Amino acid sequence: MPEGVDAALYRQVVGRFATGVAIVTTVVDGVDHAMTVNAFTSVSLEPLLVLFCAEKIARFHDVVLGSELWGVSVLTSDMQDASQWFATRGRTLDGQLEGWPYKRGAATGAAIFTGAVAALECRTHAVHEAGDHTIVVGEVLSLDVPDPEGTALVYYEGRYRTIT
Repeated sequence: MPEGVDAALYRQVVGRFATGVAIVTTVVDGVDHAMTVNAFTSVSLEPLLVLFCAEKIARFHDVVLGSELWGVSVLTSDMQDASQWFATRGRTLDGQLEGWPYKRGAATGAAIFTGAVAALECRTHAVHEAGDHTIVVGEVLSLDVPDPEGTALVYYEGRYRTIT
């Protein structure tokens, strides 16, 4: 941390930027992998690119980099439990998707949550080192709006919120 910059204040300041909440998924050798992210954004219209950030120590990190195909489900306000579950470190991989309705993405085979407000399927386009995270840029292969009436789940000041 740079001299004079307080880590707690840093977290407070960046926490004032409201973010959507999404779950990124991939499947490798028939095993599903998933991770909650709030560092997800559109990058480019030509070509269609998005990005998410993965913490290097997360189990999901190496798996998604190796698979190169992944899905993104942008969560609805009633999916806070899913967000918390897929953010839990060390949870078992066996049956981790049980109880969360999803379908397989046609382009990637990744789990796409059927209650999401938006969904994308991507192929890794570029990877950039960024401190203790990796920025994963994906070329968009497929788009969907599973729940067009849903309200987005938002994270702001360390708490879940909804847009009304």
